[in-house]
Amino acid sequence: MTFKRSTIHSLVAAAAFAVSGAALAAGSHAGGHGHGHGASDETAIGKPGAAAKATRTVTVEMSDTMRFTPSDIQVKQGETVRLIVKNTGKVRHELSLGTEKELLEHLEQMKKFPDMEHDEPGKVTLEPGKQGEIVWQFTKAGGVNFACLIPGHYEAGMKGLVQVSKR
Repeated sequence: MTFKRSTIHSLVAAAAFAVSGAALAAGSHAGGHGHGHGASDETAIGKPGAAAKATRTVTVEMSDTMRFTPSDIQVKQGETVRLIVKNTGKVRHELSLGTEKELLEHLEQMKKFPDMEHDEPGKVTLEPGKQGEIVWQFTKAGGVNFACLIPGHYEAGMKGLVQVSKR
């Protein structure tokens, strides 16, 4: 009886360890390399915005031609914009805001963990036919890059730029 109980406990422990390892290997941003930005955390590209403060809405379509429409967006420094993101294609796509360096680093993570879950305010991943949104305050003048970092999509040209003009 002791041997069986010990064996069962060992099997349960091994299963729990395997499941937790698989969860970490899946690379979710929460458990992987998430940045934990809250609404007050300003980054090099701005900060998450409050939906109630959005001054306008821009609809961005993602298609299987590996393009965003529009791929160039003009905003004013300090402006909070609601991006309605629509996947009009037949494959999964995402829109990730970031500096070019951040996006390239994230791309490498996506190559290792292509099914990575996103829980960051500047990223949205959508299945075919679905729509989501990002509300972002662009606090700094200059360019803010966006891209689809599903493996192969960025390389095919699925990227764009938000040009933030000075107030």
